[in-house]
Amino acid sequence: QVQLVETGGGLVQAGGSLRLSCAASGRTFNPYAYTMGWFRQAPGKEREFVAAISWSGGSTLSSDSVKGRFTISRDNAKNTVYLQMNSLKPEDTAVYYCATKHTTLVVTTTSEYDYWGQGTQVTVSS
Repeated sequence: QVQLVETGGGLVQAGGSLRLSCAASGRTFNPYAYTMGWFRQAPGKEREFVAAISWSGGSTLSSDSVKGRFTISRDNAKNTVYLQMNSLKPEDTAVYYCATKHTTLVVTTTSEYDYWGQGTQVTVSS
């Protein structure tokens, strides 16, 4: 089992920044074997892919809606993945979820991920 805990959400004005963190733990968790991803879900909408990063950090993918504004990174020594969010817009308002999968591939769909955190709320005011 793997446990994921997200922190760093909050209320911010449009144009501002936030950094989300996701700490992973669990007896079977080896950061060098797991891809990490961030997803978000706005009220009334489906959960959508935001960004993902390979176990080494050498490969990343992000959605077109956040490209150039959000950056995913990880620190394997701390079992933590980050999402730096800059130039935030009201449409970025959502619950942000961290997820992980035991794979070497950088995957982008919700069904491919095995473990999920509880989510952290991000609200961007206009």
